[in-house]
This record gives sequence, C-alpha cells and structure tokens, in this order.
Amino acid sequence: MQAIMKLACKAQSLLNATRAVDFLGPLALRLYLVPVLWMAGSKKLANIDSTAEWFGNPDWGLGLPFPELMAWTASLTEAGGAILLFFGLAVRWISIPLIITMVVAAVTVHLQNGWLAIAEGSGFFASERTAGAIDRLDRAKEILRENANYDWLTENGSIVILNNGIEFAATYTIMLLVLFFVGPGKASIDHLISKRFAHCGS
Repeated sequence: MQAIMKLACKAQSLLNATRAVDFLGPLALRLYLVPVLWMAGSKKLANIDSTAEWFGNPDWGLGLPFPELMAWTASLTEAGGAILLFFGLAVRWISIPLIITMVVAAVTVHLQNGWLAIAEGSGFFASERTAGAIDRLDRAKEILRENANYDWLTENGSIVILNNGIEFAATYTIMLLVLFFVGPGKASIDHLISKRFAHCGS
C-alpha cells in the first residue's frame, strides 16, 4: 500500500510539473480562434453593405434592428477580436462582446438548424432535417458516380451537406468563456501588463 501511495505521489508531482508550461492551454485557444474570427470579420467588412442588408432583411436575412450598426459592430468585434487574441491584449475584455456575437449568431442563424454543423443521418444529434439531407446526399452521390469522375471529385475529401447548426458557434462560445475566466496565459501582453500593475489584483 505504501508503495502505491509513493507511486501516486510521484505521478502527481510529474503532473504538477507540467504547470511550468500551463500557458500553452490558453495560447492554443487564442491561436485557434484567431483565423476563425479574422475570416468571419474581414469577410463581413469587405462586403459591409451586403452584410448590413442581410442583417436587416426580414425575408431572406436575419431581420435584425439597426442593421448597419449591427453589421459594423459584429464585423469589427470579430476582426478586432482576432488581432487582440493574437497578441494576448485585453483578452478577458474582448471575450465579452465576442461571446455576445457568438450567442446572437447561434440564436438568429444556426439554432433553427439544430446542433450539427455537418448533416448526419443517424446519431444523438441527428434530426429529420439532417436525415433528409443525407437521403439527398446519397442520391447526389449516385448521380455523380453515374455521370462524373467521382474519384476525382472526392480525391481531396468526402462530399457532405452543410447543416449549419449551432455546433461551431457553441464550441467557439465555450472557448471564449474559458478565456474570459482563465485569461490569456503567460504568453501574452496582458500577462506583462498584470506584472507591471500587480497591485491591482487579478
């Protein structure tokens, strides 16, 4: 029994030693989110008029109030947030509007489509919608096999149907929530600032 306890203590000591590089966790979250947010924000900014029209149109868009303001706010939050996350500057502060942006996107754009980002015919999160999409996908594959070079079409990946559910938005929200509570880690400008103003508390 004593040998087991010593072994457990040794294992715990080794585990605790990894805290020397615990900055890798929040750094990985930040760097993962950077291209996601940058592409989303910069794409909106490059077509800001179309973005505002999509935000405001109740027929084929989101039907949101103040579409121009909302479009600029969402676009700048995402693109600016990507830059701040990259450098690890004001990470906890920018996480708040980014979380709000993700929640709004999840509710207004993705929620009606269920959970899955890519349609699946079976499984816990499958729905009548995704099962129907897979039926259509199977039929499309049959047509392509009969009338096209299917091996060439699928050489770089399988053909799928986008379901556009809340899966990605929820995942990004959780990642941002972790950054909000944990902070950006030691590999950040925020950490350098906090050392300079340590008397302000964490």
